[in-house]
Amino acid sequence: MLVARGVRSETVELAGQRLHHFTMKGSGKGPPLLLVHGLGGAASGFGRVLLPLAKRFERVFAVDLPGHGFSPEYCLGPVCVRGQYDMLVEYCRQVVGGPAFVVGNSLGGALSAQLAAEHPELVSALGLVSPAGADVGHEPIREVLEAMDVRTAEQSRALTQRLFHRPPWAMLFFANALRGVYSTPAVRALSADALATGEYLKPEQLRRLQMPVLFVWGGSEKLLPQQSLAFFREHLPPHSKVRVVEGFGHIPHVERPGEFVSELLRFADSAGL
Repeated sequence: MLVARGVRSETVELAGQRLHHFTMKGSGKGPPLLLVHGLGGAASGFGRVLLPLAKRFERVFAVDLPGHGFSPEYCLGPVCVRGQYDMLVEYCRQVVGGPAFVVGNSLGGALSAQLAAEHPELVSALGLVSPAGADVGHEPIREVLEAMDVRTAEQSRALTQRLFHRPPWAMLFFANALRGVYSTPAVRALSADALATGEYLKPEQLRRLQMPVLFVWGGSEKLLPQQSLAFFREHLPPHSKVRVVEGFGHIPHVERPGEFVSELLRFADSAGL
């Protein structure tokens, strides 16, 4: 459906690793826009926002991180999170090119924040949507990852309830499919790595962000701990725009794509993008 509407579905090779992505040439004057999904997610999760965003930006990218979506498995070792991040950096350098408005959800938010802190030349503006990466202690993170380790139909339905503000009945009906999504080698390796290393975003990384920053948190966020909201509120730079949106769950681009696009465009207008 996306390809039929003008979206390109391609595979690129970077540092010996193949990555799949969706790209669309836009008709707007905004900078390139890059969308980064979360753990167990995929670029296709942004399928309903690609076309409306392309009306405002010169090009829109949505990448499948290694081992997600249509990208093959990559790292199964103890530095898996770092491997995912390194591939995102290479993707931005070699594929996206110039500085982009980078929008990341969940794990993609944590990777995008690190990208902006370590490589500000690649990020003209930063959007964090229910981002992971907050240093809220080991136990809350362990609980989140355990909730995502779905092995039964009941656990699948419970996770679906946590991902949405109000899950569509069809999502609950097909919730058991999450067992396949969250049991891939990449997801299991990333989860194990996160628990083993305990590496989180550092306050000083966030404080030194100079580009425009949008932080969006769902009023119905049920996956990440509420301490995460407090962490980002405390440590993001004063110029950041923080939005707690009622009716948003953990993945608003899937559940409420129109409102998600509106949030990004209002921010882009205010930031002069």
